[in-house]
Amino acid sequence: MATTARAPTRPSLTIVGIGIAVGQITVEALGHIQRADRVVALTENPLSLAWLKKRRPGTESLRPFYATKKSRAETYDNIVNRVMSLLRQGHEVCLALYGHPGVFATPAHELIRRAREEQFPARMLPGVSAEDCLFADLGVDPGKNGCQSFDATDFLLHKRIFDPCSALVLWQIGVVGERASPAKPKMKNVALLVRVLARTYGGSHKVIVYEAAAYPPCEPTRQVVNLDGLAKTAIAPMSTLFVPPLQGRAVDKRMLRRLGLAS
Repeated sequence: MATTARAPTRPSLTIVGIGIAVGQITVEALGHIQRADRVVALTENPLSLAWLKKRRPGTESLRPFYATKKSRAETYDNIVNRVMSLLRQGHEVCLALYGHPGVFATPAHELIRRAREEQFPARMLPGVSAEDCLFADLGVDPGKNGCQSFDATDFLLHKRIFDPCSALVLWQIGVVGERASPAKPKMKNVALLVRVLARTYGGSHKVIVYEAAAYPPCEPTRQVVNLDGLAKTAIAPMSTLFVPPLQGRAVDKRMLRRLGLAS
């Protein structure tokens, strides 16, 4: 029986997010995965990769580019070069990334830039991020007091200015101060982070070590500890630190009147 040949496709790149847990992928993202000529994926979740491969046999995992003690910069360069090589071969490529494809995803942004520079159509679709999961799991409304978000290493290196009366989210505390992918966190670096935060919040301030659930039946990890006990807490490489705000700032009464909100 004759088979129907696939119509020729124009080389293009679509980068999609598949969410943190299986089941969080959008209908739009799934459509691009199913239509693409080549699908490549990068996810920490083996169940997500298996789910992708079931729907698109031949999906290529980019996880082998990661290795202990290998710099993240080298890994990212390997990933970008691999995807660009597929584009140059004339493929319609869909890159599926863990979480949101534009959040803590250096290769994704570099690929969009490079693909467009070489005149390939390129776009990014949103996905469910770890921050989305954090807001839901911890019951945080970022509209109430505001929310600030920093990579933990960047927060320390650049002496980031922050408002302690707004929520503070520090990402990747398990790899703070690391250029490679360590086997386990360096707690001396976590202790440095504690020292900086304690100057503002005090050592007794309650913080939450959080990690979103990777599998639908599982619960997220939530460890509530005093700030001064953080360096003695079990921290996973993917852990996030949520620092609740201090008591809210006083209202600017002059601005209240100018906005017409004074009673």
